[in-house]
Amino acid sequence: MDLSALFKISYGLYVVGAGKDSDLNGQIANSVMQVTADPVQIAICINTKNLTHDIIKKYQSFSISVLEEATPMDLIGDFGFKSGRDCNKFENYQFIQNKTGAPILSDHTISWMEARVISETLVSTHSIFVGEVVDTKVLTTADPMTYAYYHHVKGGASPKNAPTYNKEINRAAVNVKDDTCRCSVCGYVYDPLTGDASSKIAPGTSFEDLPSDWVCPVCKAGQDNFVCGD
Repeated sequence: MDLSALFKISYGLYVVGAGKDSDLNGQIANSVMQVTADPVQIAICINTKNLTHDIIKKYQSFSISVLEEATPMDLIGDFGFKSGRDCNKFENYQFIQNKTGAPILSDHTISWMEARVISETLVSTHSIFVGEVVDTKVLTTADPMTYAYYHHVKGGASPKNAPTYNKEINRAAVNVKDDTCRCSVCGYVYDPLTGDASSKIAPGTSFEDLPSDWVCPVCKAGQDNFVCGD
């Protein structure tokens, strides 16, 4: 079976928020869709192991923040490759709380919506939550980030709890070349041709010439977690 066929399915990249008052969490998600127009209902797919899953079940509501193409990898790393059980993901980001109390990310968000859960379906490792939208807002006219853009332009890979995660697909997605190095933790690819603007690494800097304190811009893994030319 050619699993690369799954790359032809189009996805976006979003931050799903959940919680109330100070009991908050959020995560990167790609499986988000509108399912009905009247009433407006949306569906999200969340891994049952994730803290966000537990908080959605607790408060029966969630928010969706649509990320722009210019979203830095730091943000994706914080919300996609860290656990809210270990840190406060919203600590360094601007956010608001509206009708449901679920946190809505303000940084690098082009639009948002929040919903109250009306149904939940368990699908193997994930739950599909369907929510009725209670409020929405458009913030900017920037282009939304697609999953294809994240993979092929930003060099990202799927978090291991994402619905789209597959070890072999991730390996194919990043398409490591002889002069590039891949993070074995999150799949980020360092390419000397582009460098790493987030860490002020100039284009043309080889992996061997990186500063000793340089870490993966997505998951913050050290250089010893990178595999080159595989």
